[in-house]
Amino acid sequence: MKNFALLIKTLDSTNKTTIKVQALTDYFLKASDEDKVWTIAILSHRRPPRPVNTTLLRTWASELANIPLWLFEESYHIVGDLAETIALVIPAANQSSDKSLTVFLEEMIALKKKTDDDKKAYLYENWKMLNYYERFVFTKLITGGFRIGVSQKLMTRALAKATEIDEDILAYKLMGNWDPNTISFQQLVLEENESDYLSKPYPFYLAYAIEGEAADLGDINEWSAEHKWDGIRSQVILRNDELFVWSRGEELVTDKYPEFNEFVNVIPNGTVIDGEILPYIEGTIGTFNDLQTRIGRKNISAALLKKVPVILKAYDILEWEGKDIRQLPFIERRHILENMFKNVVSEQNQAKIPLHLSETMHFNSWIELADERDRSREMHSEGLMLKRKDSPYLVGRKKGDWWKWKVDPLTIDAVLTYAMRGHGRRSNLFTDYTFALWKDNEEGEKELVTFAKAYSGLTDAEFRKLDAWIKKNTLERFGPVRSVIPHHVFEIAFEGIALSKRHKSGIATRFPRMLRWRKDKNIHEANTLDDLKNLIPSEAKESVE
Repeated sequence: MKNFALLIKTLDSTNKTTIKVQALTDYFLKASDEDKVWTIAILSHRRPPRPVNTTLLRTWASELANIPLWLFEESYHIVGDLAETIALVIPAANQSSDKSLTVFLEEMIALKKKTDDDKKAYLYENWKMLNYYERFVFTKLITGGFRIGVSQKLMTRALAKATEIDEDILAYKLMGNWDPNTISFQQLVLEENESDYLSKPYPFYLAYAIEGEAADLGDINEWSAEHKWDGIRSQVILRNDELFVWSRGEELVTDKYPEFNEFVNVIPNGTVIDGEILPYIEGTIGTFNDLQTRIGRKNISAALLKKVPVILKAYDILEWEGKDIRQLPFIERRHILENMFKNVVSEQNQAKIPLHLSETMHFNSWIELADERDRSREMHSEGLMLKRKDSPYLVGRKKGDWWKWKVDPLTIDAVLTYAMRGHGRRSNLFTDYTFALWKDNEEGEKELVTFAKAYSGLTDAEFRKLDAWIKKNTLERFGPVRSVIPHHVFEIAFEGIALSKRHKSGIATRFPRMLRWRKDKNIHEANTLDDLKNLIPSEAKESVE
């Protein structure tokens, strides 16, 4: 644990990629094989389940620190991180522990089934014998919310340096549904075992957003375009008469989409398709809000399958006839995909096989392409994807061959009504805001109704200025949240919109953020809830009604 805590301290104290990679490389060279596996798991978001809820953690930490709970809570709101608050308030350790990271994690897993008294005793024992940073890391692991500023790509790069195994091969090895409790470093990283690859997806290739003009990409004849679908990016794998469906977040979600069982015995073995899972209601692509009704459900009922069926919108093929074809040019992979689609989906079985082809489009000018982009919302897409025709399928986010060109966001002017403290470096500032729009109540009077939260889009200077105003203009306090005098208007941007019974306003917005602070407007010039509803496509309203 000492070495792991030192690693996290180093990673947490720098923004320089070279320093982070070197620290990880040094760690992988000297750590035990068991600790290496757990470190890879933690940094690739395979954390063990949380054994103690945060309410008990706060209560027990305040007792051990001999401070009242209200003072602990106030400290927590200022610090902004529970593990860091606990590490700060608990008295300095006069002992030390030589237990390894693996032993600690095995104890935490076993702790989940124990009584609250046993959990409290375990926490007290370990909090007392760890130094500040070890205690911080220990508590982070206990909370199950371990996040550090290291991407899986950086971790893989460091592991490649330490093992001298190709980075792309490692990225592939680390994909999939492996368990750090049962797999060894030898099996996970060093061994070649064909059976382990049966269900493994390939690392996803990700696109950057276009930063300037699309025309800056050069000759349009070198590019293929298609719509950027707003669903769940996934890989569908057919191997050995078995089906595996993976999300981009490396989650195996086969059981969530039983419609795709139709692919077995229809799509040839040795096929991996890259595509988008989309809701497909009454012959039309639905919204992401429709898809959310199926995300996270433990059991997919027959009624839900009927209400929100899904399709796979395929746009690339990564494996064909059991061979990795990612190095082939994009147009060659598309040719293989299109031929496979023709052989699998016919007019007779089209309704039964939930596989659709994402159309590739070719234009004579960038102006024509821009016109197609403007049609995106009609198509229920977020914009366009541009792919160089001769591009291979790479690993991770790369600049040059794949670009996303999203439509301009929808916008509305709204009133700031609530504020909450931020997290991390913003934990001492009110930076998380709730916004409202005008609505006529039953008495015919105008009232503000909240509809969205946002915490990004302002400069540091604007956040500080607004924070100072919030502290002077608070109406009520609700723990870390303050209601404020309605005074400031902000232009709120968002990617999508849909009717929703889960929200007080009756509307859900996707990816809301602050576009600008409208100091030129007073609150009576802000938009109404009806203005927001008018942004919802008519067919979306009809599908809900």
